[in-house]
Parts: sequence; C-alpha cells; structure tokens
Amino acid sequence: MPSTLEAHKPVRAATPTATARTGHRHASLTVRGKDRPGIVATVGALLGEHGANIVSLDQYSDNPQGGAFFQRTVFGHDRLGVALPAIEDGLRQRLAGDFELEFTLRDLSVPQRVAVFASKSDHCLLDLLWRHRRGQLPVTVAMVISNHPDTAEEVRSFGIPFFHVPTSGPDKSAAEAEQLRLLLGNVDFVVLARYMQILSGDFIRQLGVPIINIHHSFLPAFIGAGPYARAKERGVKLVGATAHYVTENLDEGPIIEQDVVRVSHADTAAELQRRGADVERAVLTRAVRWHGEDRVIRHGNHTIVFA
Repeated sequence: MPSTLEAHKPVRAATPTATARTGHRHASLTVRGKDRPGIVATVGALLGEHGANIVSLDQYSDNPQGGAFFQRTVFGHDRLGVALPAIEDGLRQRLAGDFELEFTLRDLSVPQRVAVFASKSDHCLLDLLWRHRRGQLPVTVAMVISNHPDTAEEVRSFGIPFFHVPTSGPDKSAAEAEQLRLLLGNVDFVVLARYMQILSGDFIRQLGVPIINIHHSFLPAFIGAGPYARAKERGVKLVGATAHYVTENLDEGPIIEQDVVRVSHADTAAELQRRGADVERAVLTRAVRWHGEDRVIRHGNHTIVFA
C-alpha cells in the first residue's frame, strides 16, 4: 500500500509554527481504508513505542460494520527527524500490511510548497499573499503564475517570484508546457485564485499534484461567467463560494469548503460581487489552510475534512 514521507526544502524560510514555540516538532498521520477493530489502538501503541506524544486525533467511519475509515493524528517528538523513518516502517508493517490501509506521514515543520495561479482579478491572490506574510497559512508560496502581467509588481513586493505565462486562443499547449516546466518538482499543490482559464486533462495528469479552485458560487448554481449579474437577475437571497479540488470535469471536483452570505433585493450586482468576493477570500483561505495541515482526505468525489 502507498505511503509518503515528504521532506522538501522550503523555497523560503518556514513560517513560524508550534515547533518554534515549544521546541517540539510535530508530524501528521492520515489513515484511510476499510474500517475494522483495532486501528486506533494500533496507531496509538506504535507511536507510544517510539516515544511520540499524540497531540490530537480525529476519526470518522461512514459505516462501523466494514465501511470506510479515516483518521488524522498529529503527534510530537523531541527527535522527530530521527524517529520518522522507524515510525514509517512500523506503520507500513502494521497498517499497510496487517490492516491493508493507506497512510500518509509528514513532518509538519516543513510547509508544503504552493504555486498560485491568477488572472486579472486579484482579491483572492493578494489575500493569500498577505496571510502568508503574516504567518497565517502553513505553506510556502513558491511562485505566482498569471496569464496577465497586471499583478506582477504587487506580487513581487511580497518577495514572491512572479511569472507571466500568456494564453491566447483555443490552443493552450505552449502555455501549459511552460507552466509545467516551472512547476514540476517545485510545488506540492496548486491554488487557482480566480484563474480564468480551463486546465486541460493532460495538464492535470502531468502535474500530478492536488489543485484547489475557488468558484464564485455555491455550487452547482451559476456555473460560468458573470455569476453576480445572473444572480441579480434571478433575485437570489444568498451568494456564496465553493473551494474544490480540480478534476477533468469542470467545477465538479470534490468540495473542500463552502460558505454563503445573505443578500437582499436592494443590493446591486456590484454589491453582490463585493460581498461575494469577501466570501471567496474566506473560503479559499480555509481550504488552503486545511489542505496545508493535512486535514482533508479525498474519498471518491467527496472529502473528509477534519477542521
């Protein structure tokens, strides 16, 4: 069964975490597979044998009688770097071998590297960069890629590399090839911060890392362009946003987070857009934070989120 032990060098200095405050280093362990007795006890016993201290543990089973089981555990260890390989070997033997479960083990002191894609709209992009600079996101922003140069100066003011990769016409193969050249081996996931281009199936497969998109509606309503003008025409009473993983099926990937805000008939389309942008920022921030903390487990076309 597959397992991963990520050990990437951050592109920039790591954001201060609980590691710096306590002297402890923390790791996350996510487990998924068929439910059966003894999984939680086995994880706890194995971590205890290696001197690890469990900080938090969340679990979910969609059916205790042989259904799907999911668990997220965060544990600390004074010598985490030394202990992790032995812990991984033990997990591989007991969880993957005895229980036929999949697991992911990661040192949380090494933030995941993210690339942000953007177009002309900058509210989600700049909000992420501001929160990243303030230490509010457990990630390292490795780069920003945009099909427009408009935000280059602002992005670079954050000390983040900016790459302008223009797209024009129906054939985007050259642009996607350049994007892949920049991304492959350099990022752990990608965020589409209102990137107004459709990614091809070939690009998604070749990239091979999760892609998170923010959609300007409470899916599945108002898919496509001009959602707030269409919402005004329909007299909606709520506007919202949806953060989801990208698949080849447009706007149909597993949903990570959603939120709404109440509006009235007196709100103009511009006011709906302004209020919707606030929701988009909040929803995308939560999705990026949860993914960066390994709180999201994909299962088919939906997610388990230990928020």
